[in-house]
Amino acid sequence: MNGSCELQNSLLLQPAWDPIRRRQDLLLSLFFPACFSFVANVSLCLPFAVLDCLGQWWPWLWRYKLRGLGPGGPTAWWGCLGRVAWNQVACILPTTLLLHYLLRPPSSLPPEAPSCLRFLSEVVLCLLLFDTMSFMFHVLIHRVPWLFMKVHSVHHEVQDPFALAAQYSSYWEVLSLQGFAISSAALLGCHPLSEITFHLLNIWLSVEDHCGYDLPWGTHRLLPFNLFGGAPFHTIHHQRFRVNYAPYFTHWDRIFGTYMSPPPLKK
Repeated sequence: MNGSCELQNSLLLQPAWDPIRRRQDLLLSLFFPACFSFVANVSLCLPFAVLDCLGQWWPWLWRYKLRGLGPGGPTAWWGCLGRVAWNQVACILPTTLLLHYLLRPPSSLPPEAPSCLRFLSEVVLCLLLFDTMSFMFHVLIHRVPWLFMKVHSVHHEVQDPFALAAQYSSYWEVLSLQGFAISSAALLGCHPLSEITFHLLNIWLSVEDHCGYDLPWGTHRLLPFNLFGGAPFHTIHHQRFRVNYAPYFTHWDRIFGTYMSPPPLKK
C-alpha cells in the first residue's frame, strides 16, 4: 500500500522531471553549474534592479524600501556583476572540474521522479542543513579577525544591501558557501530534482535577503511564527555586524542570543 502511494506521488512530479531529464547532457555538463549559478543570480536580481532604477523617478516604487538612497545605483550594480562573473570563472568552474575528477558523478539521471513527500522533505532539510553550516561558519569568521579580513570583509563592504550584493564575496567565501550547498544535498542523498530545486531556491533566498525591500510577499512574511528572517533581518547584520548571523532561519540566532528584531518599516 505504501509503495503504491509513493508511486502515485512520484507520478505527480514526473511531468516536471521528464523534460529536465531529456536535457541530461546539459545538466551533467562540466559548465552547467557555473552557468546555472550566474544566469539564475542575474535573472532573479533583475526585478530588484528595475525597482532600484525606476524608484529614482517614481518614489512610490520605494514604498517598501529598507534604506535610503544607498549604493543600489548602476555603478554598484555593474561592480557587483563583474565580481559575480569572476567568481563563477575563478571559483565555481574549477571546483566543478575538481569534483568531477575526484567523485566521478553518474553519467545519467534516474528515470523516476521523487515522490512529493521525498521532494519536499529533501528541499526543506537541505535548507535547514545549509542554514546550520552557514551560521556556524559565519559566527567563526566574525569572531576570528584574521578570517574576517581574509574571507568575509569583502562582503561587508556593502552596508546597505541590494540584490546582486548577495554574491559580492571573496573567492574563499564563495568556495565555502558552495561547499556547504553541495555537501548538504550529498549528505542527504537527494534526488537530482530536489537538488536542483534546492540550489535554485537557495539562490533566490540569498537574493531576497539582500534585496533591500520588505515586500508583503517576502518569504519572511509568508512563513508563520517569525521562523524566517528575510531582508529586514539580514540588513541589520550588515549594519550591526555582531547579530543575525544565520542566512535564512532565525532559530539559531535566538538560541545563541544573537537575534535582533528588525524595526517596523516606516511608511
